[in-house]
Amino acid sequence: MAQNKKIKKKKNTPSHPLVKGRIEFTKSGLAFVITENSDKDIIIKHGYTGTALDGDEVRVELLSIKKNGRQEGVVREVIQRKQTAYSGRLEVQKHFAFLIPDKQNMPVDIFVPLHLLHDGKDGDLAVVQLVEWSEKSKNPVGEVIQIQTHEPPNEIAMQGILMESGFPLSFPKEVLDAAAQLPEGVSESALAQREDFRPTLTFTIDPVDAKDFDDAISIKPLSDGNYEIGVHIADVSHYMTPGSDLDTEAYKRATSVYLPDRVIPMLPERLSNELCSLRPNEEKYTFSAIFDMNTQGVISRYRLGRTLIRSDRRYTYEEVQTVIEGGTDVYQKELMVLRELSQNLRKNRFKNGAINFSSQEVRFQLDENAVPIGITIKESKEAHQLVEELMLLANRTVAEHIAKIRIHNAPLPFPYRVHDVPVEDKLKLFTVFAAKFHIGFDLNSPDKIRQSFNEMLEKVKGRPEQHVLESLGIRTMSKAVYTTDNIGHYGLGFADYCHFTSPIRRYPDVMVHRILQEVLTNQIVPIAKMEQYCRHCSDMERKAMEAERSANKYKQVEYMQQFVGEEFEAVISGVSPFGFWAETIATKCEGMVSIADLKEIDDFELVEQEYALIGQHTGLSFRMGDNITIQVVAANIEKRQIDYRVVKLPEQERMPSKKGRGTTFAPAKKATRSNKRKQ
Repeated sequence: MAQNKKIKKKKNTPSHPLVKGRIEFTKSGLAFVITENSDKDIIIKHGYTGTALDGDEVRVELLSIKKNGRQEGVVREVIQRKQTAYSGRLEVQKHFAFLIPDKQNMPVDIFVPLHLLHDGKDGDLAVVQLVEWSEKSKNPVGEVIQIQTHEPPNEIAMQGILMESGFPLSFPKEVLDAAAQLPEGVSESALAQREDFRPTLTFTIDPVDAKDFDDAISIKPLSDGNYEIGVHIADVSHYMTPGSDLDTEAYKRATSVYLPDRVIPMLPERLSNELCSLRPNEEKYTFSAIFDMNTQGVISRYRLGRTLIRSDRRYTYEEVQTVIEGGTDVYQKELMVLRELSQNLRKNRFKNGAINFSSQEVRFQLDENAVPIGITIKESKEAHQLVEELMLLANRTVAEHIAKIRIHNAPLPFPYRVHDVPVEDKLKLFTVFAAKFHIGFDLNSPDKIRQSFNEMLEKVKGRPEQHVLESLGIRTMSKAVYTTDNIGHYGLGFADYCHFTSPIRRYPDVMVHRILQEVLTNQIVPIAKMEQYCRHCSDMERKAMEAERSANKYKQVEYMQQFVGEEFEAVISGVSPFGFWAETIATKCEGMVSIADLKEIDDFELVEQEYALIGQHTGLSFRMGDNITIQVVAANIEKRQIDYRVVKLPEQERMPSKKGRGTTFAPAKKATRSNKRKQ
């Protein structure tokens, strides 16, 4: 069993500087710490990693720089663990047991006392929760929380992805007990402090498979010809007291996680699917943004506050889209009014600088065993935009309202959702590439850059290069984060923006509701640690996205296993020094073509400014956006990796040979059963 060497603690204060960073282990036990303020990582040799595990945030003492210029260090403190539960195989002895983790870069096995084995048997697949790890112990101590022996492989894989990303598989008992004790129904005392919208026509619009409904829309004609439009959001903060068990667990998770076959909710189902879900014909507590506006999207006034609603109807996006496209419905008139004003809001948003990137959602069709049997592509239609524009309006309005508040001449600490200007280096590289398609960019100001993006997107719509330019354009963008530093949202073109509309699945929305209520009742208590809370929520959002990407990749590999040996039309979706990625047009599944497999054609090198691998003899290139034909060679579930090989080269005019050997080349050999790579 792998064991970690015991580190002698220094009794005095460390004599070398201390830095914070995130530690990454290799299979050999060597580790590296990546810090925010340096491009160079810190080497942590075997035996000097303390009680750190892969992905942990640690404090490291810097040692002398070695002759080769590499900085070395020793872990002095684990600040925060990335992962607290691990899956693997149990080895049970007479007086003790160990979990041998599946994770290959796990530096130690986990010691399991017999009283924490909970019926686990030798050889069982299990999940173990870390209980403690003192510096005096060679191994961490854990407790068996789940036996996986009879679970199917894809179930074990999904659970492993969640654990690797730091998300718990279940809620603690005290949290479930607290949720179970929350009362049903509406109290008279609460109603007295809320505006009553129960008589107003209200409905929800959600995906067909949605289980929690956290937003609803109301509409009422006004005597002046305008409409009162209500955006009603589940009032989670009514049920969740700051500092309670429910609140602590929600903050810890910070977000729901959406995998292809399940949702890992931020809140227990008692809250997310029952008490807070805006189900039809049930009275629900909400927090609302109410607008008086005309169908052109012009707002004459707004108000914010706690409300009570009763949804009259639950719509799916497909049902609303059918009405928009000419179908009939009892609320057809109201839906068409909402459609008109939302499209005008959308038009005004792009006119004012929002970047109009299109979006597609790829979803797996799963059988009863969660095995993918098909893939569907969902595009944003006017029904989706109807909801999206009203949610954006509510989010922006709440942020604008709070941004005006000053406490002792300073801004009120608040979790804004911000999006910085594009990354300069990526943007310059992209504009050089875009110029090859006769697309010009004005880089003189952020507004000019935004305008250039929209002009490009309009110009290439429907053209062969649309996909690659749109994809690369998105990659130049900064990542949106939560912070108290209100720099605005560049992509949306908003000076003030926050997340108000999804408190069932995002903790920042809960914080926004609480602060807004304090502002409305003039009982403001500024939160000194708000920036720390924002960083945590941004970090957990990133981890959730990583888990979702890993799970989607697993399902892609699981799906493509049935197509090994078959050929597909594909588009090159990325390039690197070791090969290129291609996404099949039919299945939207991405795989790698290794540069080693291209050697029968030419010696290829990455030319970064071209986003291409270019042959040194033939001038043949494999460039992002090129159409090619590939064959599926392998689909490795354990590595979550699909291997492709080229069977038809992209059609293009080849560049002159750099070595004077002409432009002729032998086409790639089409794979047959006799020359297929071994699986």
